[in-house]
Amino acid sequence: MARRWFRSGSFLPVNDIAVDLGTANTLVYVKGEGIVLNEPSVVAVEKGTTRIKGIGLEAKRMLGRTPEGIAAVRPLKDGVIADVDITEIMLRYFLETVTSKRFFKLKPVLVVGVPSGITELERRAVRSSAHAAGAKEVYMVAEPMAAAIGVGLPVETPTGNMVIDIGGGTTEIAVIALSGIVCDTSIRSGGDEIDRGVVTFLRKNYNLMIGEASAEAVKIQIGSAFSTGEEREMDVKGRDLVSGIPKTVRVHSQEIRECIQEPIQAIVEAVRRALEITPPELAADIVDRGIVMTGGGALIRGLDQLIARETGLPIHVDEEPLTCVVRGAGRILDDMNKYRGVLTS
Repeated sequence: MARRWFRSGSFLPVNDIAVDLGTANTLVYVKGEGIVLNEPSVVAVEKGTTRIKGIGLEAKRMLGRTPEGIAAVRPLKDGVIADVDITEIMLRYFLETVTSKRFFKLKPVLVVGVPSGITELERRAVRSSAHAAGAKEVYMVAEPMAAAIGVGLPVETPTGNMVIDIGGGTTEIAVIALSGIVCDTSIRSGGDEIDRGVVTFLRKNYNLMIGEASAEAVKIQIGSAFSTGEEREMDVKGRDLVSGIPKTVRVHSQEIRECIQEPIQAIVEAVRRALEITPPELAADIVDRGIVMTGGGALIRGLDQLIARETGLPIHVDEEPLTCVVRGAGRILDDMNKYRGVLTS
């Protein structure tokens, strides 16, 4: 456990924490312990009040299933805070969850991963939510920078490193050197946009209405960005829009691949734009080192092959892409002196 020295001469536990506050999931890293929490960024509240009915996985199970008086909401949209009050409640709950077992609690130092294209207003929303949730000091790090540190790239060297971080609400592409982002592209498109593509396709082509959870399951099980030679099928259950009666349809992976091409191509175009504005010397490094893909979107089958074909560059997918940002934020927390240059306070 991380400790701090006090004038009294005694040691007391310090709960310094790193957070990946994502649109889809929130991950928490405690200094000296590693990743201790990975929960969906969902809160179930009683309508008209701020009375909480569930947070995290418990609330996600309620998505599309709540009675009239309860709403299951995602307080973060497109990678940034859409509802400050609910985000504060959710963050406080997660922080209390990971610190509740400690005998003596102090206000933690918090390192939070945020999108590289975040505005100053959105930064203030993150900062105020973190302070209200109990943080003593709040530092922010751009998500692609945190992801690069999380996969072990030498961000402090003059060598160019390129990272594509595909989250639920945003896709962040950055070229990093000398502990800074030299050029970056950020688009408000990610896993959630792909889910919406699946929902729209089934509604238009099969008159079938499905919820977020079902769309995500289709994406995970048979979704692909590029034909890998392995085609799949699955049954999808939902409500018939014509008769209003529940029904099941059989969906092929080729259909899903076609219906998610718009958000997939948006990601490919963003990668191209980032490469076009990359300085020549760093572009030469990227040719040698390739591009690293992180985030949940990196798990979409064939996406690495599609980007490799479109750019002609080698693509490397991290073994645990979902945890790259919080792992990087945790490394920053473990060695603040080394990585202080990548933080904003």
